[in-house]
Amino acid sequence: MIRKMGCGWKLRHLMAERGMFQTSDLVPLLAERGVILSREQVYRLVTQVPQRLSMDTLAALCDVLECTPNDLIEIKVVDRQLPKAAGEKANDVPPVRRSVVRRPGQP
Repeated sequence: MIRKMGCGWKLRHLMAERGMFQTSDLVPLLAERGVILSREQVYRLVTQVPQRLSMDTLAALCDVLECTPNDLIEIKVVDRQLPKAAGEKANDVPPVRRSVVRRPGQP
């Protein structure tokens, strides 16, 4: 089985630890570091795990929050392989069920 990895995003938690409770608080602080993002972009950055994050934005966040990338991002395994049932072989795969679509009037 392939291990699927995911990320925990702790930006909101780190902001709260530093007394920053509004996402708009980050907009001017990031702009001071050359990262220009709209309020909506910053809101999504704070409230959702980003799928893509520029190194400039990551560096600016770390500078603003006085932290490291390890403080912001938590790597974790999302899918885990299930334990095998007694007598099950490693390559046992359930059979594929095929369905047949019949039009009206066809047997």
